[in-house]
This record gives sequence, structure tokens and C-alpha cells, in this order.
Amino acid sequence: MRIRDHLGTVFSDEEFREAFGDRGRPGISPGQLALVSVLQYAENLTDRQAAHAVRARIDVKYLLGLEPADTGFDFTVLTGFRHRLVDRGLEERVLDLLLQCLAGQGLVGAGGRQRTDSTHVLTAVRRLNRLEFVGETLRACLEALATAGPQWLAAWIEPSWQERYGARTDAYRLPSSRSDRDTLAQQIAADGYRLLEAMHAATAPAWLRDRLVEVKRTYDPGNLFHLNQNIMP
Repeated sequence: MRIRDHLGTVFSDEEFREAFGDRGRPGISPGQLALVSVLQYAENLTDRQAAHAVRARIDVKYLLGLEPADTGFDFTVLTGFRHRLVDRGLEERVLDLLLQCLAGQGLVGAGGRQRTDSTHVLTAVRRLNRLEFVGETLRACLEALATAGPQWLAAWIEPSWQERYGARTDAYRLPSSRSDRDTLAQQIAADGYRLLEAMHAATAPAWLRDRLVEVKRTYDPGNLFHLNQNIMP
């Protein structure tokens, strides 16, 4: 709320006309999406969590200048927004505009964190989304196996998995520090490989081994090893 009280509308759609001249249905403002992207970085939110915040939090609605009853947008809109920015080389405008406004109002100092650039912000959001995706995919696999083969699953699964995969990944905040996120990514990858090994074992039900190729196509723990690559968005 402080940002809006001091700055008013931070991002105008005119700043993004080059990328969003044909922006699609009315009501989804590129300026608002840019501000949501900065919010994601500040609060460590994935796309799903950010979209939920727009729908559910009055402070976020106030920040974006939305009516209290506004229903927001689907989380996939944020992915499309980042794609357009990157495709047209406009990603630097997202954070640079905000930092200029904050500095002009004295809300950040010359030696503050304003040196963080937009590429860093968008890359951090991308990593969060990928970690959420792989973690949620593993959780969904385990949930399906708990229904289809509960005895087989209970025979080898570790109790700690319930804590990691008992709730949907988007129901809690992922670690805020890079090192903690890397640790979680490594743990999910190790758990994923453990699951694939168990499915491939001779003690696994025949029907489960027959589905192994399909499971590997859906869930590849190796995706987590690409989390640190600077791939946008």
C-alpha cells in the first residue's frame, strides 16, 4: 500500500505498447501485470500464488487499483506476459521503472538494492514456478499411486514424504533464499528418482512397471537440474 500511496500508478500501459499493442481481452493491463511481477519477487510468489493474491488480498487490489470485487486473471497470463517482454527485449523496463519511481520519492537510497535488474527478478520468478511444477507433479503421482496401489506404496515410502508432499505445493511459500530452494530442488529430484527406482523394481506390480514409460514422460526429476540455468521466462 505504501508504494501506491507514494507513487500512484507506477506502470502505465503506454510503457508496454510495443509489446502489448494487441494485448487481448480488456481488463488485463500490462502495467498491472508488471507490478504483479515485482510483487512476486518481493514476496516470493509463484504465478499461481500471485494470481490468487490478486483475487483474494485487498492490499494487492489496492496496489493495482482494482475494485474489491475484481476476479483477477488466470495464472497463465503471467507466463504470457513474461514471454512478450522477453521476445521484444523489454524486460528491463519492468523493474527499472519501479526503481526510478522509488528513488525519486526517496523510498530507496543510492546504495540500496535498486541495482537488482529486471532479468534477475524474472529469472527468480521462473525458478519458483519450475520448482512448484516439479514438486506438484511428484505429489500428484504419489496421490494417484496411493489410490491405485496403497499397499505397495506404503511398503517403501518414507514418513518424511508426507510432510513434503501431503499438501499442494502452491499451498505454502517456497523457500525465499537461493540456497534453501536449491536444497529443496535436490531433495525433490532425489525423491523422484527413488520413486522411479521403486516402480522399476521386481517387487513392483506388473501393471505399474508397464506404466513406467508413461510416468517418466510425465515426470522427469532431471528437470530440476536445469533450475539454475538462466532461461527466460
